[in-house]
Amino acid sequence: MKQTIPRKLSRLGRDIWKSRAIYGLMLPGLIWFVLFAYGPMSGLLLAFKTYSAKGGIWGSPWCGWENFMYVFRDAAFLRSVFTTLRINIGRLIFQFPVPIILALLLNECAGKRYKKAAQTIFTFPYFLSWVIVASLITNTLSMDGLLNGVLSMLGLDKVNFLGSSRLFAPILYITESWKSAGWNAIIYLAALSGIDMDQYEAAKLDGASRWQTLVHVTLPNLKPTIIVMLVLSIGNLMTGGFEQIFNLSNPAVADVCEILDMYIYRVTFGSVPDFGFSMAISLFRSVVNCFFLVAADWGAKKLGGTGLFG
Repeated sequence: MKQTIPRKLSRLGRDIWKSRAIYGLMLPGLIWFVLFAYGPMSGLLLAFKTYSAKGGIWGSPWCGWENFMYVFRDAAFLRSVFTTLRINIGRLIFQFPVPIILALLLNECAGKRYKKAAQTIFTFPYFLSWVIVASLITNTLSMDGLLNGVLSMLGLDKVNFLGSSRLFAPILYITESWKSAGWNAIIYLAALSGIDMDQYEAAKLDGASRWQTLVHVTLPNLKPTIIVMLVLSIGNLMTGGFEQIFNLSNPAVADVCEILDMYIYRVTFGSVPDFGFSMAISLFRSVVNCFFLVAADWGAKKLGGTGLFG
């Protein structure tokens, strides 16, 4: 055993040197990952410390699990957890199928030019900042906005869309779908392009209709991609789209808009910042997201699907 380990290391070194050009191209990405992804993770130590500006991350005194005890005793934290789960479960139900349906519709387009034009139109909103999108939505849905102006012309009462707690979640789902459905559909379009055309020819020879071809050929081939994307979405159940909600929220809907990200922002940059407290919340969120991801992957495998980890 003592002789085989140095031999394996020597062989590994020779293989790396042989492919040094490829590893050289990977090096900048690895350096970036270490500096900006793994390096900042040292800040997780603050979850177990009482932060002081003078001591910094390394010099602040240890406090054990005290920050976590404060977190779970805070009623506002528990409300933000339930709000996050409620909004994100709604996203899974109402938003997740939209890019799949859009990809299937785009895949049925006959002309290549029309298909590319439609894909460009649907993808363009993804590149707009949420600041711009929120301004458009505000100008459209405010009491003096375009939509209420149309309602007034029709003799109908104005609706306070942006100030209604009942309408806040639907507005989130609709605007997020409009903004990102085209971009997310690219993944499904790539999977659709990889389907063997012989299967479609065989279905056509058997006299299958378009609907039957969709159900028995297209969707089964698309199933692995759908499962992977669903597992990833479940793994983000505790992450609730901070930029969108931050730009669309207002005091009138404060009871339904404070997700976990908003709560962390308020605690971290509030009147009395508490970095240890906010870091404990962030660590809790990451652990729960990891649990959801592993559980969803396990469930996908149990149902006969393909998980993230083989």
